[in-house]
Amino acid sequence: MLFGLLDRLLVPAPDAARVGWLKGRTFAHRGLHGPGVPENSPTAFALAIERGMGIECDVQRTADGQAVVFHDWELDRLTGEAGAVIDRRIAELAGIQLSGGTDCIPTLRQFLDQVAGRAPVLIELKSKRSLRAAPLCLAVRRALEGYRGQIAVMSFDPRVSRWFARHSPHIVHGLVVTEEGKRTLSATLKLHASFWQGRPQFLAWDVRDLPSRFVAAQRRRGFPVLTWTVRSAELAARAADCADGPIAEGAGVGA
Repeated sequence: MLFGLLDRLLVPAPDAARVGWLKGRTFAHRGLHGPGVPENSPTAFALAIERGMGIECDVQRTADGQAVVFHDWELDRLTGEAGAVIDRRIAELAGIQLSGGTDCIPTLRQFLDQVAGRAPVLIELKSKRSLRAAPLCLAVRRALEGYRGQIAVMSFDPRVSRWFARHSPHIVHGLVVTEEGKRTLSATLKLHASFWQGRPQFLAWDVRDLPSRFVAAQRRRGFPVLTWTVRSAELAARAADCADGPIAEGAGVGA
């Protein structure tokens, strides 16, 4: 009861008119990728748009303070290059081809120009405690200037959601959560502390941790809850029961 009271006091429910578009749709996890179509690639994004899906993508900061669409901290798994993304400048990264296809790493601005409002977008900002969050947030906000489509930002790092709540409250901001199956008192304290710090307007929850009493309580308060990563018909059914929309890939798309 105390946690619930503090949740209501410290994290006001979002304006339903601003966040309602997040509900009732499927987001393609890193675009509609598969064999011959790399994740987070322009081809994967084009296929998601053609399918009428929303798009979820990952964004990192470059050495010169720009934003590129790429998931891993290192280039090794997804390209023929090696080393950390953050050590490369944007011009260099934009010329690196993604393995398994012909596309190169897109900048966030290139991605937004491609989508051009034709699909709702979720941008996950890749952040970690050893890095300052503000430079990445600033890079993303600069890229979003003038964009008119439906868009939301989110991160595992509550500092990101908090930054947008303070400095760009007009941009819908959310918190990505995995409990990793932990339901101990210490895990519950950590969960609520992240929620209070982040002050999100929506949640993106690990589907493996559903159902969740916390999720159910926040949904009742009006917080949209998306869930990731839905990869099967079984997980799609769980998402339909416990959340407002799946972030899906593979067999979870259209299941």
